[in-house]
Amino acid sequence: MAIELRVPTILRTYTGGAKAVTGDGADLAAFIDNVDGNHPGLKERIVEGDPEELRRFVNVYVNDEDVRFTGGLKTEVKDGDVVVVLPAVAGGAV
Repeated sequence: MAIELRVPTILRTYTGGAKAVTGDGADLAAFIDNVDGNHPGLKERIVEGDPEELRRFVNVYVNDEDVRFTGGLKTEVKDGDVVVVLPAVAGGAV
């Protein structure tokens, strides 16, 4: 069994149109690296900076828990977990 990444529509160009892909890793950072190995370009849409951290307008959840409150990229993941990436949406009229 692997860890599943559910991919939002806007990032599916990096996954060949797949709504979900799988990967491995002990923590979220390792998992994203693993997935990016099979789907190049995905990581740079989720992670930025040195030291690496989640992009400001991208929300990531592991099993419905916001990783910003569970350790960010150091959040532990295991087989059977589901990682969801949700780009933040903003806009409107003033």
